[in-house]
Amino acid sequence: MRNLNADNITDAVITQFAGCDDARLKCVLDSLVYHLHAFIRDVEPTEQEWTQAIDFLTRTGQMCDDKRQEFILLSDTLGVTMLVDAINHQTSDPMVTESTVLGPFYVADPPAANQGEAIDWGVEGEPLFVEGRVHDERGEPLANVVIDVWQSDGDGFYDVQKELDSASLRARFTTDERGRYAFWTVTPSPYPIPTDGPVGKMLEVTGRHPYRPAHVHFMLMAEGHDSLVTQVFAENDPYLDSDAVFGVKDSLVMVYALLPPGKAPDGRSMQTPYRYLKYDFGLQAS
Repeated sequence: MRNLNADNITDAVITQFAGCDDARLKCVLDSLVYHLHAFIRDVEPTEQEWTQAIDFLTRTGQMCDDKRQEFILLSDTLGVTMLVDAINHQTSDPMVTESTVLGPFYVADPPAANQGEAIDWGVEGEPLFVEGRVHDERGEPLANVVIDVWQSDGDGFYDVQKELDSASLRARFTTDERGRYAFWTVTPSPYPIPTDGPVGKMLEVTGRHPYRPAHVHFMLMAEGHDSLVTQVFAENDPYLDSDAVFGVKDSLVMVYALLPPGKAPDGRSMQTPYRYLKYDFGLQAS
């Protein structure tokens, strides 16, 4: 533990974890030290640069609260979130829906809503009707699947970014006996991720744009099946090929069809044009 230098300090630090009884924790820490030290040797930061890095991480933590998670945003914009997702949700089964990032604006226990209900409480925008069904790998319908949905409004803002009296554009549904779900909302738009923090500054100084393509978030939970976190993106969105958080997959891109006034799929009489999105989800058995 004396006379440590750039050649031997990594082994010295790893040795200090030799007494860790948790094998998985020891594996993670050993690898973290090894690769972190390798990174430092590779880039050879100046002391000033290292201080700036510590300050960046400190400010990232200071931006986090119960409505905003800047560290998730950092993970998203560095592609780490999608890498973790890809490692943990590998499937080649076309009957199982692909997953993608959770994002920083999910709120646990959203308000419950009934089938076909509108969730645009206190928000105006172009009407959007969303429906579909949930099935297993064999295509059999799944009843009583809990579905959390959340999205931005037509101006690109989530409810937690606005001073609303209650939640809006987020809700929890349960599929019926035929695995069906349905709700009315407003059409989302492309939007920039929050740029008023250190992550936004990182994007600015590196010449990256902060935009995400228009989408609706879904989280599906069913007994005996893996939970699914995913998004359904709008076809022809200008940011599909440059999503700031690398979350787009072809199977999740759908037409948000523009339909004329008249009878909607759920029987509602529409006096104005509206959008229609139909998407079926497939869940993997646990």
